[in-house]
Formats: sequence, C-alpha cells, structure tokens
Amino acid sequence: MQVVARLFLLGLTVGPFVSASAQQGPPPGPAPVAATPAFKVEWVRPASQEDTKVRYMPVQENIADPNVVMTFYGKAAKQILTTGAPGSPVTPYGVWGGTAEGPYAVTFKMKDAYLDMTGLANIRWFTKTTGFHSVRPVIKLADGNLLVGDLTFESVAKLTLREFSLLNIRWIKLDPERIVTVPPGRVSGNPNMGIWFPNVDLTKIDEIGFVDLIPGSGHGQGGYIQLAGIEVNGKKVPR
Repeated sequence: MQVVARLFLLGLTVGPFVSASAQQGPPPGPAPVAATPAFKVEWVRPASQEDTKVRYMPVQENIADPNVVMTFYGKAAKQILTTGAPGSPVTPYGVWGGTAEGPYAVTFKMKDAYLDMTGLANIRWFTKTTGFHSVRPVIKLADGNLLVGDLTFESVAKLTLREFSLLNIRWIKLDPERIVTVPPGRVSGNPNMGIWFPNVDLTKIDEIGFVDLIPGSGHGQGGYIQLAGIEVNGKKVPR
C-alpha cells in the first residue's frame, strides 16, 4: 500500500509538468508582415486631352507614375474611353468599356521590377459594372503567359473599392490577341487539370490588370465595366 501511495503521489507531482510540457508545442513562427505598396494606377488628364467634354482613348500619359507602363490586349482595348473627373471623390477619373466591340484586357507593370504577390500581398481597385459584365484579374507571368482568374467583380451599381489576394484564384490561359480562354498547352503534364493553368508562379509576375470577356453595349447603361484607381501591394523583385 505504501508503494502504491508513493507512486500515486509521484504521478500527481510529475503529471502536471508532463501535461504542460506536451501542450506547449513548438515555438511560434514569425508574425506575418503586411505587404508594402508596390505601385498605384492613378489616372490623370494630360494636356492632349484638355477638352473636358470629350471622352478620350486612354494613353500612357493618363498614368500619373512614369514608372508604370500600361499595355492593351485585344483590338477592342483601343476602343475603351476615359471617364469621370480627375480628383473627384464622386466620379473619379478612370476608364470605361461600354464602347468596346469585343473582349479586351489592360495591364500595368513597373519598368524596373517584377512582383511577388504571395503572402499578404493584395490588390485594391474601384470597379463598377452593369448588365452581366464582370471585372476579372489578369496577370502576365515572367515566362510570357497571360492568365485570367476565376474571381469576378460584378453587379456593382456604383464605383466600389474592393480588396483581394491572388493566392486562392484559379487561372486560365488567355490568347493575348483574341482575348479568349485557351488550353494551357504543354505546360500541363496532368490531363485531369483540364482548362486550368497548373503551378502558377506568383513570385515573379510581370504585369497585373483586368479583363472584360464580353463586348460592351455602347453608350448608356446596357453593359460595361468601369475602373478607377488601382493599388498593388506586394514585394518588388528586380528585373
């Protein structure tokens, strides 16, 4: 009985220490770090677009930051127009796609850096849509592949600020001239992947932008997308 009692007391003494030690586990890793601003797309009106009553086709001079390069994909990209008023909090300056007669994409890149959009990296943009039009994110990888994501922004009655990450998006390859989705090609070794582009490397993105996959309906409220300011937060990777 004395042996049993001693073992019991020993269990009471050692047990809590063993339990506490087991619950502690490994030390916590480093806290996540918020993404830093990489670049902004701020729309301005250049001297060549001085008539405030006219909507112009966007040009490179509409981008305030000279280090940010704008690229158009698809013939219809040259049919979109500027809209709004620079500096206005109610109708901010941006681009409008109602006059686009086909699908189009517009992207932006930094002259001196790629982008690492992993971790807490994110994009913030102001969007508005009508009809069944949707704004989708587009990325161009360092290897030249142009991809469209399965994330949509739609049925937005007024310009609304949205924030999103690229991490959980699935991607499909875009034909850069026709702006239609195409199979991933030989990069996919898994036939079960179907149309989805495999192993998308978000650590070295060349361009980031948006796409509208259906034609606009013309002037008025039929169907279009509209974007104002765009902010990209991520890690710069030297070119």
